Amino acid sequence: MDFMRLLKSLEELLYELVSWLIFYPLTFWRALTSPLDMMRYADVELEDRPEDQYEDTVSPPLFLLITLLISQALSSAFPTAAASREMTEALTHSSANFLIARGVIFGIFPMAMAVTLIRHKGVRLTRASLRPPFFSQCYVAGPFVFLTGLTVDFLMMPGGQGIVYGTLLFVGAILWYGQAQIRWFRRDLGIGIVRASLLFLTTFLLALCAALAVTLAVATQLPRWAA
Repeated sequence: MDFMRLLKSLEELLYELVSWLIFYPLTFWRALTSPLDMMRYADVELEDRPEDQYEDTVSPPLFLLITLLISQALSSAFPTAAASREMTEALTHSSANFLIARGVIFGIFPMAMAVTLIRHKGVRLTRASLRPPFFSQCYVAGPFVFLTGLTVDFLMMPGGQGIVYGTLLFVGAILWYGQAQIRWFRRDLGIGIVRASLLFLTTFLLALCAALAVTLAVATQLPRWAA
């Protein structure tokens, strides 16, 4: 009986993994082209029974995690300056550590936006109240994380070969991310475009500072933990 349950679990795991080949690209495309609709979709799906949630997409946190995995895999294909490669290896000591570090750093942005929405709604901040906006933010954070990861890859190319492409990508990522967040704040908070824009800029800058602080902490502490 235990062996049959194991086979059934492996069968479900295999199906789930293969289904990502279809539903992840569809989810990414929908998040990229219709971010506000996907954020609303995430809110609605949380009201369903767990077994009925996200039947035609990848769930938001999993979507963000897979995006980080793909971004990290693409990074290994880029030509990187020797000094940058040695620094990354010294800081992380493994691909798993690097993925965890990237997950924490980039996870700050959806968390900051979600907390900002809760605070301005006047709702008590709890795990239950934070879950819907954070799930919504994971969908819009996916393309932003992917484009930002490509930006870093281009900037780390030897001889400054990718500076122009990296800069253009980063500007495009911020503009895309900003318009999605501003529209989200306007819709959920019922505020004007000026206030929503200021709210986004303030939250984004705070999240960026926090992400840089975490990056610095990882750079200084992780080698000690891994020693």
